[in-house]
Amino acid sequence: MKEIRAISWVNDGLTLIDQTKLPHQEINIEIETVDQLVDAISTLAVRGAPALGAAGAWGIVVAMRQGAKENWSAEKLNAEFLRIRNARPTAVNLAWGVDKVLPVVSSGVEAVLAAANKIAAEDEAGNRAMGKLGADWIEKKVANRPIRALTHCNTGSLATTTWGTALGVIREINSRGILKHVFADETRPLLQGGRLTAWELSQDGIEHFVIADGAATSIIARGEVDVALIGADRVAANGDTANKIGSFAVALACKYAGIPFVVVAPESTVDISTPSGKEIEIEFRSEDEILSLNGQRISPKQSKGLNPAFDVTPAELISALVTEKGVYEISNGIIPGSRAVLI
Repeated sequence: MKEIRAISWVNDGLTLIDQTKLPHQEINIEIETVDQLVDAISTLAVRGAPALGAAGAWGIVVAMRQGAKENWSAEKLNAEFLRIRNARPTAVNLAWGVDKVLPVVSSGVEAVLAAANKIAAEDEAGNRAMGKLGADWIEKKVANRPIRALTHCNTGSLATTTWGTALGVIREINSRGILKHVFADETRPLLQGGRLTAWELSQDGIEHFVIADGAATSIIARGEVDVALIGADRVAANGDTANKIGSFAVALACKYAGIPFVVVAPESTVDISTPSGKEIEIEFRSEDEILSLNGQRISPKQSKGLNPAFDVTPAELISALVTEKGVYEISNGIIPGSRAVLI
Protein backbone atom coordinates (compact mmCIF):
# COMPACT_ATOMS: atom_id res chain seq x y z
CA MET A 1 0.00 0.00 0.00
CA LYS A 2 1.29 3.42 -0.95
CA GLU A 3 2.02 5.66 2.04
CA ILE A 4 0.15 8.96 1.72
CA ARG A 5 0.87 11.92 3.97
CA ALA A 6 -1.65 14.70 3.45
CA ILE A 7 0.02 16.95 6.00
CA SER A 8 3.61 16.76 7.22
CA TRP A 9 6.52 18.78 8.52
CA VAL A 10 9.18 18.34 5.83
CA ASN A 11 12.52 20.15 5.43
CA ASP A 12 11.67 22.42 8.35
CA GLY A 13 8.35 23.55 6.90
CA LEU A 14 4.65 22.62 6.74
CA THR A 15 3.59 20.83 3.56
CA LEU A 16 0.04 19.91 2.50
CA ILE A 17 -1.38 17.91 -0.37
CA ASP A 18 -3.91 20.21 -2.06
CA GLN A 19 -6.96 17.96 -1.84
CA THR A 20 -9.03 20.27 -4.01
CA LYS A 21 -6.92 19.13 -7.00
CA LEU A 22 -7.25 15.38 -6.46
CA PRO A 23 -7.61 12.91 -8.10
CA HIS A 24 -6.29 14.46 -11.31
CA GLN A 25 -3.36 16.44 -9.91
CA GLU A 26 -1.08 15.75 -6.95
CA ILE A 27 0.09 19.20 -5.91
CA ASN A 28 1.80 20.18 -2.66
CA ILE A 29 1.34 23.51 -0.89
CA GLU A 30 4.15 24.95 1.20
CA ILE A 31 2.59 26.82 4.13
CA GLU A 32 4.60 29.83 5.33
CA THR A 33 1.91 32.21 6.62
CA VAL A 34 -1.23 32.10 8.72
CA ASP A 35 -3.24 33.43 5.79
CA GLN A 36 -2.13 30.48 3.67
CA LEU A 37 -3.04 27.98 6.38
CA VAL A 38 -6.45 29.49 7.16
CA ASP A 39 -7.23 29.56 3.45
CA ALA A 40 -6.15 25.93 3.06
CA ILE A 41 -8.41 24.93 5.95
CA SER A 42 -11.43 26.93 4.79
CA THR A 43 -11.17 25.77 1.15
CA LEU A 44 -10.66 22.14 2.26
CA ALA A 45 -7.21 21.85 0.73
CA VAL A 46 -6.56 20.19 4.09
CA ARG A 47 -9.48 18.50 5.84
CA GLY A 48 -10.44 15.62 8.08
CA ALA A 49 -10.61 15.87 11.85
CA PRO A 50 -7.23 14.28 12.74
CA ALA A 51 -5.42 16.15 9.95
CA LEU A 52 -6.92 19.40 11.22
CA GLY A 53 -5.61 18.62 14.69
CA ALA A 54 -2.09 18.40 13.28
CA ALA A 55 -2.71 21.51 11.18
CA GLY A 56 -3.74 23.44 14.27
CA ALA A 57 -0.63 22.40 16.20
CA TRP A 58 1.84 23.01 13.37
CA GLY A 59 -0.05 26.21 12.55
CA ILE A 60 1.06 27.71 15.84
CA VAL A 61 4.66 27.14 14.73
CA VAL A 62 3.89 28.87 11.43
CA ALA A 63 2.35 31.82 13.28
CA MET A 64 5.27 32.14 15.70
CA ARG A 65 7.79 32.14 12.87
CA GLN A 66 5.81 34.67 10.86
CA GLY A 67 5.36 36.82 13.95
CA ALA A 68 9.09 36.84 14.67
CA LYS A 69 9.84 37.76 11.06
CA GLU A 70 7.27 40.56 10.95
CA ASN A 71 7.70 41.81 14.53
CA TRP A 72 4.14 41.11 15.64
CA SER A 73 2.98 42.30 19.04
CA ALA A 74 1.85 39.74 21.62
CA GLU A 75 -1.75 40.81 20.94
CA LYS A 76 -1.38 40.27 17.20
CA LEU A 77 0.21 36.87 17.72
CA ASN A 78 -2.58 35.73 20.01
CA ALA A 79 -5.17 36.98 17.53
CA GLU A 80 -3.53 34.88 14.78
CA PHE A 81 -3.52 31.84 17.07
CA LEU A 82 -7.27 32.36 17.52
CA ARG A 83 -7.80 32.71 13.77
CA ILE A 84 -6.26 29.30 13.21
CA ARG A 85 -8.25 27.78 16.06
CA ASN A 86 -11.58 29.05 14.72
CA ALA A 87 -11.01 28.44 11.00
CA ARG A 88 -13.69 25.69 11.00
CA PRO A 89 -16.25 25.33 13.79
CA THR A 90 -17.61 21.77 13.76
CA ALA A 91 -14.42 19.70 13.90
CA VAL A 92 -13.21 19.81 17.50
CA ASN A 93 -9.73 18.51 16.60
CA LEU A 94 -8.59 21.81 15.07
CA ALA A 95 -9.13 23.68 18.33
CA TRP A 96 -7.79 20.68 20.25
CA GLY A 97 -4.52 20.73 18.30
CA VAL A 98 -4.04 24.44 18.93
CA ASP A 99 -4.88 24.09 22.63
CA LYS A 100 -2.46 21.18 23.06
CA VAL A 101 0.57 23.25 22.06
CA LEU A 102 -0.36 26.70 23.42
CA PRO A 103 0.97 25.91 26.94
CA VAL A 104 4.52 25.53 25.56
CA VAL A 105 4.53 28.71 23.45
CA SER A 106 6.41 30.49 26.23
CA SER A 107 9.19 27.90 25.86
CA GLY A 108 9.84 28.91 22.26
CA VAL A 109 9.15 27.78 18.74
CA GLU A 110 11.27 24.62 18.91
CA ALA A 111 9.32 23.40 21.94
CA VAL A 112 6.05 24.00 20.09
CA LEU A 113 7.38 22.19 17.03
CA ALA A 114 8.35 19.20 19.17
CA ALA A 115 4.87 19.13 20.71
CA ALA A 116 3.22 19.33 17.27
CA ASN A 117 5.44 16.55 15.92
CA LYS A 118 4.40 14.41 18.88
CA ILE A 119 0.72 14.98 18.08
CA ALA A 120 1.32 13.82 14.50
CA ALA A 121 3.26 10.74 15.59
CA GLU A 122 0.58 9.80 18.11
CA ASP A 123 -2.11 10.24 15.46
CA GLU A 124 -0.37 7.79 13.13
CA ALA A 125 0.07 5.24 15.92
CA GLY A 126 -3.54 5.74 16.97
CA ASN A 127 -4.80 5.25 13.42
CA ARG A 128 -3.07 1.90 13.13
CA ALA A 129 -4.40 0.85 16.53
CA MET A 130 -7.94 1.80 15.48
CA GLY A 131 -7.54 -0.22 12.31
CA LYS A 132 -6.76 -3.39 14.24
CA LEU A 133 -9.36 -2.82 16.97
CA GLY A 134 -12.08 -2.04 14.46
CA ALA A 135 -11.23 -5.01 12.25
CA ASP A 136 -11.22 -7.33 15.28
CA TRP A 137 -14.70 -6.12 16.30
CA ILE A 138 -16.09 -6.44 12.78
CA GLU A 139 -14.64 -9.94 12.36
CA LYS A 140 -16.61 -10.99 15.46
CA LYS A 141 -19.84 -9.20 14.55
CA VAL A 142 -20.10 -9.71 10.78
CA ALA A 143 -20.66 -13.29 9.66
CA ASN A 144 -20.67 -12.81 5.88
CA ARG A 145 -17.39 -13.45 4.07
CA PRO A 146 -15.93 -11.77 2.21
CA ILE A 147 -17.12 -8.50 3.76
CA ARG A 148 -18.86 -5.82 1.73
CA ALA A 149 -18.24 -2.41 3.34
CA LEU A 150 -19.73 1.03 2.74
CA THR A 151 -18.13 4.31 3.70
CA HIS A 152 -19.08 7.97 3.48
CA CYS A 153 -16.85 10.98 2.80
CA ASN A 154 -13.08 10.43 3.22
CA THR A 155 -11.53 8.93 6.33
CA GLY A 156 -8.20 7.71 5.00
CA SER A 157 -4.66 9.02 4.91
CA LEU A 158 -5.93 12.26 3.40
CA ALA A 159 -8.03 12.94 6.50
CA THR A 160 -5.26 12.11 8.99
CA THR A 161 -1.48 12.21 9.24
CA THR A 162 -1.46 8.81 7.49
CA TRP A 163 -3.31 5.43 7.31
CA GLY A 164 -6.78 6.66 8.27
CA THR A 165 -9.65 6.09 10.70
CA ALA A 166 -12.64 4.32 9.11
CA LEU A 167 -10.69 3.71 5.91
CA GLY A 168 -7.83 2.47 8.09
CA VAL A 169 -10.17 -0.22 9.43
CA ILE A 170 -11.14 -1.13 5.87
CA ARG A 171 -7.44 -1.34 4.94
CA GLU A 172 -6.84 -3.68 7.88
CA ILE A 173 -9.81 -5.88 6.88
CA ASN A 174 -8.41 -6.01 3.35
CA SER A 175 -4.97 -7.02 4.65
CA ARG A 176 -6.59 -9.96 6.41
CA GLY A 177 -8.02 -11.19 3.12
CA ILE A 178 -11.67 -10.89 4.15
CA LEU A 179 -12.75 -7.78 2.22
CA LYS A 180 -14.78 -8.22 -0.97
CA HIS A 181 -15.28 -4.61 -2.03
CA VAL A 182 -16.13 -1.11 -0.85
CA PHE A 183 -19.06 1.14 -1.72
CA ALA A 184 -17.81 4.75 -1.57
CA ASP A 185 -20.57 7.35 -1.32
CA GLU A 186 -19.69 10.21 -3.68
CA THR A 187 -20.37 12.70 -0.83
CA ARG A 188 -21.99 15.78 -2.31
CA PRO A 189 -21.37 18.59 -2.81
CA LEU A 190 -17.55 18.40 -2.91
CA LEU A 191 -17.28 14.70 -3.72
CA GLN A 192 -14.76 13.71 -1.06
CA GLY A 193 -15.85 10.10 -1.55
CA GLY A 194 -15.87 10.09 -5.33
CA ARG A 195 -12.59 12.01 -5.57
CA LEU A 196 -10.56 11.26 -2.44
CA THR A 197 -11.70 7.91 -1.04
CA ALA A 198 -11.82 6.43 -4.53
CA TRP A 199 -8.31 7.77 -5.17
CA GLU A 200 -6.96 6.16 -2.01
CA LEU A 201 -8.69 2.84 -2.71
CA SER A 202 -7.26 2.93 -6.23
CA GLN A 203 -3.77 3.52 -4.84
CA ASP A 204 -4.23 0.42 -2.64
CA GLY A 205 -5.72 -1.74 -5.40
CA ILE A 206 -8.93 -2.30 -3.43
CA GLU A 207 -12.02 -3.06 -5.53
CA HIS A 208 -14.64 -0.37 -5.04
CA PHE A 209 -17.75 1.20 -6.48
CA VAL A 210 -18.47 4.94 -6.30
CA ILE A 211 -22.18 5.44 -5.72
CA ALA A 212 -24.48 8.46 -5.53
CA ASP A 213 -25.28 9.44 -1.96
CA GLY A 214 -28.96 8.80 -2.65
CA ALA A 215 -28.19 5.21 -3.68
CA ALA A 216 -26.64 4.22 -0.35
CA THR A 217 -29.87 3.62 1.54
CA SER A 218 -31.29 1.41 -1.22
CA ILE A 219 -28.10 -0.64 -1.55
CA ILE A 220 -28.00 -1.17 2.22
CA ALA A 221 -31.71 -2.05 2.39
CA ARG A 222 -31.29 -4.65 -0.38
CA GLY A 223 -28.77 -6.53 1.73
CA GLU A 224 -25.73 -5.69 -0.38
CA VAL A 225 -23.72 -4.19 2.50
CA ASP A 226 -22.41 -5.98 5.61
CA VAL A 227 -21.06 -3.00 7.56
CA ALA A 228 -20.90 0.78 7.19
CA LEU A 229 -17.93 2.71 8.52
CA ILE A 230 -17.62 6.49 8.83
CA GLY A 231 -15.48 9.00 10.70
CA ALA A 232 -16.48 11.82 13.04
CA ASP A 233 -15.64 15.48 13.42
CA ARG A 234 -17.03 15.65 16.95
CA VAL A 235 -18.40 13.10 19.42
CA ALA A 236 -20.67 14.53 22.10
CA ALA A 237 -20.59 13.34 25.70
CA ASN A 238 -23.73 11.22 25.20
CA GLY A 239 -22.29 9.45 22.13
CA ASP A 240 -24.00 11.49 19.39
CA THR A 241 -21.59 12.10 16.51
CA ALA A 242 -21.24 14.83 13.91
CA ASN A 243 -19.92 13.83 10.50
CA LYS A 244 -20.19 14.81 6.85
CA ILE A 245 -23.73 15.54 5.71
CA GLY A 246 -25.42 12.31 4.64
CA SER A 247 -24.03 10.19 7.47
CA PHE A 248 -27.34 10.19 9.36
CA ALA A 249 -29.17 8.67 6.38
CA VAL A 250 -26.61 5.85 6.21
CA ALA A 251 -27.11 5.17 9.93
CA LEU A 252 -30.90 5.00 9.52
CA ALA A 253 -30.54 2.57 6.63
CA CYS A 254 -28.20 0.35 8.66
CA LYS A 255 -30.72 0.28 11.52
CA TYR A 256 -33.43 -0.78 9.05
CA ALA A 257 -31.21 -3.48 7.53
CA GLY A 258 -29.90 -4.73 10.87
CA ILE A 259 -26.20 -4.26 10.05
CA PRO A 260 -23.50 -2.52 12.11
CA PHE A 261 -22.98 1.21 11.73
CA VAL A 262 -19.46 1.94 12.98
CA VAL A 263 -17.85 5.31 13.73
CA VAL A 264 -14.05 5.43 13.84
CA ALA A 265 -12.35 8.46 15.39
CA PRO A 266 -9.53 9.29 17.81
CA GLU A 267 -10.22 10.04 21.47
CA SER A 268 -9.34 13.68 20.71
CA THR A 269 -12.61 13.90 18.76
CA VAL A 270 -14.61 13.15 21.91
CA ASP A 271 -15.82 16.47 23.33
CA ILE A 272 -17.15 15.91 26.84
CA SER A 273 -17.93 19.63 27.13
CA THR A 274 -20.70 19.18 24.53
CA PRO A 275 -23.56 17.28 26.23
CA SER A 276 -25.29 16.05 23.08
CA GLY A 277 -25.49 16.46 19.34
CA LYS A 278 -28.03 19.26 19.78
CA GLU A 279 -25.23 21.52 21.02
CA ILE A 280 -22.81 20.81 18.17
CA GLU A 281 -22.39 23.85 15.93
CA ILE A 282 -23.02 22.84 12.33
CA GLU A 283 -20.91 24.60 9.73
CA PHE A 284 -22.86 26.05 6.81
CA ARG A 285 -20.75 26.56 3.73
CA SER A 286 -21.20 28.70 0.63
CA GLU A 287 -24.33 28.10 -1.43
CA ASP A 288 -22.10 28.14 -4.50
CA GLU A 289 -20.95 24.60 -3.63
CA ILE A 290 -24.55 23.44 -4.13
CA LEU A 291 -25.63 25.67 -7.01
CA SER A 292 -22.48 25.23 -9.14
CA LEU A 293 -20.28 22.40 -10.35
CA ASN A 294 -16.68 22.98 -11.45
CA GLY A 295 -17.39 26.70 -11.58
CA GLN A 296 -20.44 26.26 -13.82
CA ARG A 297 -23.84 27.33 -12.48
CA ILE A 298 -26.23 24.35 -12.61
CA SER A 299 -29.29 25.88 -10.92
CA PRO A 300 -31.47 28.80 -12.06
CA LYS A 301 -30.30 32.26 -11.06
CA GLN A 302 -33.38 32.60 -8.86
CA SER A 303 -32.51 29.50 -6.82
CA LYS A 304 -30.96 29.75 -3.36
CA GLY A 305 -28.73 27.09 -1.87
CA LEU A 306 -28.63 25.68 1.65
CA ASN A 307 -25.37 23.91 2.41
CA PRO A 308 -24.92 22.32 5.86
CA ALA A 309 -21.55 20.56 5.84
CA PHE A 310 -22.37 18.11 8.64
CA ASP A 311 -25.22 16.26 10.28
CA VAL A 312 -25.59 14.55 13.66
CA THR A 313 -26.18 10.83 14.12
CA PRO A 314 -27.92 9.96 17.42
CA ALA A 315 -26.07 7.58 19.73
CA GLU A 316 -28.88 5.01 19.52
CA LEU A 317 -28.03 4.38 15.86
CA ILE A 318 -24.29 3.84 16.40
CA SER A 319 -23.30 0.21 16.85
CA ALA A 320 -19.73 1.00 17.83
CA LEU A 321 -17.30 3.87 18.23
CA VAL A 322 -13.74 2.74 17.60
CA THR A 323 -10.92 4.81 19.08
CA GLU A 324 -7.28 4.07 19.70
CA LYS A 325 -8.22 2.99 23.23
CA GLY A 326 -10.87 0.44 22.33
CA VAL A 327 -14.38 -0.12 21.01
CA TYR A 328 -17.38 1.51 22.68
CA GLU A 329 -20.73 -0.11 21.84
CA ILE A 330 -22.57 3.19 22.00
CA SER A 331 -26.07 1.93 21.22
CA ASN A 332 -25.65 -0.38 24.23
CA GLY A 333 -24.77 2.58 26.46
CA ILE A 334 -21.01 2.11 26.41
CA ILE A 335 -19.57 5.57 25.71
CA PRO A 336 -16.22 7.27 26.38
CA GLY A 337 -16.07 8.32 30.01
CA SER A 338 -18.48 5.62 31.15
CA ARG A 339 -17.38 2.99 33.61
CA ALA A 340 -18.35 0.16 31.30
CA VAL A 341 -15.60 -2.17 30.17
CA LEU A 342 -14.42 -1.61 26.60
CA ILE A 343 -15.15 -4.35 24.11
